[in-house]
Amino acid sequence: MIYPDRKGFPIILSAPSGAGKTSLCRGIEALHPEIYYSISVTSRPPRAGERDGQDYHFVPVKEFERMLEAGQLLEWAMVHENYYGTPRKQIDDRLNAGQDVIMDIDTVGARAIKKLYPQAVTIFVLPPTFEELKVRLKGRATDSEEVINKRLNRAKLEMQEIGDFEYWLINDKFDQTVRTVTAIIEAERCKLSRYNRDEVATVIK
Repeated sequence: MIYPDRKGFPIILSAPSGAGKTSLCRGIEALHPEIYYSISVTSRPPRAGERDGQDYHFVPVKEFERMLEAGQLLEWAMVHENYYGTPRKQIDDRLNAGQDVIMDIDTVGARAIKKLYPQAVTIFVLPPTFEELKVRLKGRATDSEEVINKRLNRAKLEMQEIGDFEYWLINDKFDQTVRTVTAIIEAERCKLSRYNRDEVATVIK
């Protein structure tokens, strides 16, 4: 069946650091290449194995602040002394072309995006347990003990904001979690409110 055109919608995955939201976005992107994965911009230096334009857009602090002043970011935050933000143009261009966009951002950013794009779908991802979250963060071997503790304290605060989201799930079995997120996206694509009803009525004629 050929569906009528519709405007794309943002799919927001938010979760404490270490809960697996970035891996989930990559998993969704692999299954659905038609979905655009939004790459955030950050002022922090790349970690080992990270690539510019694939993991993040890495920019100097002054360039990030220039983008911020020019209104080129939809949302931004300072996390552990580093800037993170979502470029506006890459999102607007894709949505206006009818392409859905998936992004992994924190709870504050999620609220900002939802305010700008009421059609956005918000999903909160939880780790199986808080102890498992500790294990995952320490297993990365990329942060100091001090930074890990900051991330854990921030995680406790973020998990208290789950009530602001439309969907929630526990990232216990990765493949199952990817399938669950995919099911949510497919259901949202079938919402009549995302289409022109007059155009829908002509599909079966």
